[in-house]
Amino acid sequence: MNPDRYAVIGNPIEHSKSPWIHARFAEQTGEPVEYGRILGTIGGFEKDVRAFIEAGGRGMNVTVPFKLDAHALADSLTPRAAAAGAVNTLAFDANGVRGDNTDGVGIVRDIEQNLGVKLEGARILLLGAGGAARGVVLPMFDRKPAALTIVNRTASKAHQLVDQFADAAQAAHVRLSGGAADTVEAGAYDVIVNATAGSLDDALPDCDDASFGPGSLAYDMMYSPQPTVFMQHAQALGARAADGLGMLVEQAAESFFVWRGVRPDGGAVLRELRKILTATA
Repeated sequence: MNPDRYAVIGNPIEHSKSPWIHARFAEQTGEPVEYGRILGTIGGFEKDVRAFIEAGGRGMNVTVPFKLDAHALADSLTPRAAAAGAVNTLAFDANGVRGDNTDGVGIVRDIEQNLGVKLEGARILLLGAGGAARGVVLPMFDRKPAALTIVNRTASKAHQLVDQFADAAQAAHVRLSGGAADTVEAGAYDVIVNATAGSLDDALPDCDDASFGPGSLAYDMMYSPQPTVFMQHAQALGARAADGLGMLVEQAAESFFVWRGVRPDGGAVLRELRKILTATA
């Protein structure tokens, strides 16, 4: 049997761990999957995707800088992709191109299953109000936290997210609020998620130091062989810290499930990948 073809598209793309991750998933599940990398053309995303479909491609993961292009290209969107305003997973079938966003599910599964922190009843602080933050909100609501607070340097952007998700928060019985760091509810949070890109530039997001406590999990959506500046800051304040490598693996596992209807064991692949990255750091 010829394997079904999938790929990750981005620019740059040579650093992507996705082919390695999906190869492990295919071995684990026995699914006939072949997964590669595609260096996307800036300004030519749709042409690249159409060419992959013509060559028999069944689905794609989408990374920087094409998540908005993928959102625009999709013939249909899942509710979580529509809420995020960005797409990281494309599936191709007789009904056309379906866009999905698995990032939020990935972080929720990593926090709960791999890190052992339950979100039900938790007070969650979300730092940032861009696309990464938007993709997290609905999957967080699904876990029934007590409260979700959004902090952003530009307070109006946090307020916009609060307005966007107000109805969903009410339906999920989640207390939703947001604003600048010095205006939101004080005190230590159970989970603090850094959804900003600050760690790429060794920059700390705006956040009150009192938000971190010995019972807090500080989660950086970025991943690095060494602790990010956000993680170091959180640990210095007594909090437990984690990077986003598990999110990377778990969002890939959710994409695999979207395509194949089989859910791989992300935790096992994460442990193997962590060992490799640690050994080569």
